[in-house]
Amino acid sequence: MMKKRVLFIDRDGTIIVEPPGDFQVDSLEKLSFYPRAITNLAKIQAFTNFEMAMVTNQDGLGTSSFQEDTFWPAQNKMIETLAAEGFTFNHFHIDRSFPEENRPTRKPGTAMLQNYFSQEYDLPNSFVIGDRLTDVLLAKNLGSKAIWITTPE
Repeated sequence: MMKKRVLFIDRDGTIIVEPPGDFQVDSLEKLSFYPRAITNLAKIQAFTNFEMAMVTNQDGLGTSSFQEDTFWPAQNKMIETLAAEGFTFNHFHIDRSFPEENRPTRKPGTAMLQNYFSQEYDLPNSFVIGDRLTDVLLAKNLGSKAIWITTPE
């Protein structure tokens, strides 16, 4: 049996623009895709056999500072838009903790990704794609490779 390879893909700052200021995509007005992100994700899915897993830290999701009813409309619109162009995620992993809580589920921790540490998955030939050092460290902690997306700034 061939082991499954995974692309662990960050959300904010990788697929969609992370708004300056509060860094929260908490309205449809703040939802903006990076140029060619949708097209390239669809091509990757069409021409490879990777499973696609979204892995994102959403600081305080579900608290008064970042309510569920403002998160899900933008999240769902992003998923619908990607799907309409031929890209779908197989798995979603959303950590809701704040950085200062130091939870093992928060990237670069791997606690919410434990099911991938099995004979079913080929982590050494899997990738983490993201815009922050925590994404690169997540790849290291998974024993995977990293694709670090940087911007001109």
